[in-house]
Amino acid sequence: MLFSSLTFLYAFIPLCFGLYLVAKRTRHRNYILVLFSLVFYAWGEPMWIFLLLFTSFFNYGLGLLIGRWKHCKPVIVLLVLAVTINLSLLLFFKYGGFIWDNLDALFSLPFARPTNTLPIGISFYTFQAISYLVDIKRGTVEPQRNPLYFLLYISFFPQLIAGPIVRYNLVAEALMYRKVDWNDVAAGLNRFCFGLFKKVLIANVAGKFVALYLETNFGSLACAEAWFGIAMFSVQLYFDFSGYSDMAIGLARMFGFRFEENFRHPYAAISCGDFYRRWHISLGNFFRDYVYIPLGGNRRHHERNIFIVWSLTGIWHGANWNFLLWGMYFGVFMIIEKKMKSVLDKTPGIVKHLYTLFLTVFSWSIFYFTDFSKLKAFVINLFYSKSAINPQFFPDLLEHTFWFAVVIILCMPWDEFFPPKSRVYQWTAKGYKYLAPVTNVAFLCASTAMLVGSTYNPFIYFRF
Repeated sequence: MLFSSLTFLYAFIPLCFGLYLVAKRTRHRNYILVLFSLVFYAWGEPMWIFLLLFTSFFNYGLGLLIGRWKHCKPVIVLLVLAVTINLSLLLFFKYGGFIWDNLDALFSLPFARPTNTLPIGISFYTFQAISYLVDIKRGTVEPQRNPLYFLLYISFFPQLIAGPIVRYNLVAEALMYRKVDWNDVAAGLNRFCFGLFKKVLIANVAGKFVALYLETNFGSLACAEAWFGIAMFSVQLYFDFSGYSDMAIGLARMFGFRFEENFRHPYAAISCGDFYRRWHISLGNFFRDYVYIPLGGNRRHHERNIFIVWSLTGIWHGANWNFLLWGMYFGVFMIIEKKMKSVLDKTPGIVKHLYTLFLTVFSWSIFYFTDFSKLKAFVINLFYSKSAINPQFFPDLLEHTFWFAVVIILCMPWDEFFPPKSRVYQWTAKGYKYLAPVTNVAFLCASTAMLVGSTYNPFIYFRF
């Protein structure tokens, strides 16, 4: 079920939140959220709910054992076994076909290729389970004693499908004790409606351009059209995923949970490292805390550690070589930036921003094309093409001038230009407080009209 679907907007969430308000105790509210989360997950692919349940109760039991024996040295063996089993499930279901393809090309395997579909959200809930077990061993969290509460942590529908990756310590207290706070409900509703606007009215529109310029006859595009197409994919990917994250954070807050930010204006970055700290923050924090720092962080072999982390970041996104190449691409540039730090520190900010924006937009071509022959043809078109520009190209640009302006405005880090203590920020915050109900209704009505009038409503990050 999509957040940006009429079923979710006008049936699922009103019923869920209505029953949630009727229940007066946290325990009963948790049971309601567990029930609706399982229905939400089973809506599209009921068979994978058993894998979700297995992952939840398996890690619940292991969490209790690790918590009991965390001061004993042999517990590290149990933790390694637990992480291995979790990663093995992820490898089998997400990368089984990819691994088989490559091994069969080398050794002609005697058994058939795995044909299972990808369980939605497996990358996210697997990483949540791993972080939970490791944090118990480190002593930063206590194991959850109630199995249904732990199931809620893993399966909570706002973050289940596409994150953000939520650490247990962020929700541990709220799982046990929380009240309905109408200020939080209002703030969460504002955030949800804004995320819905970004998804439906920005990402979906950009997606139509992507389909037009990158999915049909991309080999005959003029250079300007090729760059426009990949720029539109950059817009679609960011607003699709950040819009979903906004909706997830907003929904969670309505139910009394506080999630951390997952995006901070990544296209305003002034280096690849800065981009990394702004894009998909929960994933970056996971690899930092559970891979980069344990490998040595900045203390030893930091270049190797960066390359490993970014290679893993790339392949996490999909079972194909292009994703690994995309991760290695960023890893290489981050290492180069480390070596040239003194030069970059003296470089004007606008130059660093343009350099980062160019590298980022170009990188999405590696991310988009899973076929290397198509990637090669497209990259050639980016820099050299004899094709004439399609006559419809410029009318399309003029027709969407206002839309392009909105995209640029939303990509800018206004909170960095005007920090919370500034008069502009305070004045804007006061104004938005009164305008929020009007803008929410406008966002909801406009999104509904788009959803009713069009069948085009993809969500890119479901495949991850």
